Amino acid sequence: MTSISSASPAFTGRDPDNRLYGPLPDVQAEAGYEADHPARVGFFTDTSVCIGCKACEVACKEWNLLPMDDSHGTRDVIGLSGMSYDNTGQLGANSWRHVAFIEQSRAVDLPMPSVGPPSSVGAPGGTGDATAPPTDALGLGADEVLSAQTSVLNAEALSEYDPQTGQTGADKQIRWLMSSDVCKHCTHAGCLDVCPTGALFRTEFGTVVVQGDICNGCGYCVASCPYGVINQRKDDGRVFKCTLCYDRLTDGLQPACASACPTQSIQFGNLDELQARADARLATLQAQGVETARLYGRDENDGVGGNGAFFLLLDEPEVYGLPPDPIVTTRDLPAMWKAAGKAAVMIVGVALSAVLGSRRST
Repeated sequence: MTSISSASPAFTGRDPDNRLYGPLPDVQAEAGYEADHPARVGFFTDTSVCIGCKACEVACKEWNLLPMDDSHGTRDVIGLSGMSYDNTGQLGANSWRHVAFIEQSRAVDLPMPSVGPPSSVGAPGGTGDATAPPTDALGLGADEVLSAQTSVLNAEALSEYDPQTGQTGADKQIRWLMSSDVCKHCTHAGCLDVCPTGALFRTEFGTVVVQGDICNGCGYCVASCPYGVINQRKDDGRVFKCTLCYDRLTDGLQPACASACPTQSIQFGNLDELQARADARLATLQAQGVETARLYGRDENDGVGGNGAFFLLLDEPEVYGLPPDPIVTTRDLPAMWKAAGKAAVMIVGVALSAVLGSRRST
């Protein structure tokens, strides 16, 4: 690794003096790597094809030798969270992949025919007057027959495939939103910026990795992550998170979770290629009528400069437990230091004025 490059990155619509914020065309060069470094890699997670099998969770734990951690924080003890099929609960120091299960339901307006006892003249036991409209064999009047036919037409219309729920018509439609969450490997990683020991570092692949043997357990990185990803182990206080299988990358292998995913919901590769693939996938879903589909973490002009791990979602980010507008917590550090510097100069000036004034008076 060489010294940090002095080349000034081209920021778009941002303060060019703030290197902790805005788009970065080359995060590895910014971290000090030579120009011939590998291309930046990452994850594209397409939640529309996730089946919630949790193969990624298992593969991650097996490869990285992570201890089991149930919903109550007790290691190596099987526990149930009570939250549907999700017993991981959230990302943590021992869970670097987390598959969320989100159940959504909506009522469908499906009017049903009103069928009751016969009441018209001519029907067995009927007591109506002779002017009542004729009925059919079931005792339904003409209006009721029309209502029944309308109901059948509505049912047929609702039986068409609904791209929003993925189901056919019924009195209630239910869909499961499943998403495998992971560390975002941000372009501007707050955890990396605040680490005082150098335990967190940017790899030659553009990812962010924790070196557990250097971490002193200060916890600054925990508070600095806008996604709540990084966390401490309770036994020794050190932090851990997804490394994007850095050891596998150096051997030319893809991360364990992507290798285990049976539906290719988790896609690994060159970040530029993944972004182009995600754009095409989004356009396809929207053309099919899935109006709520969106990309999350794809925009390099967002509050973290874009993510190395981004997602295609089928609903609002909040539904998945993701912040709608994440901002790197170190964004305002330059402005804060400038303000502090001005305040210090002002205090020194006031003090000097007081000293000089007192000397004149004597």
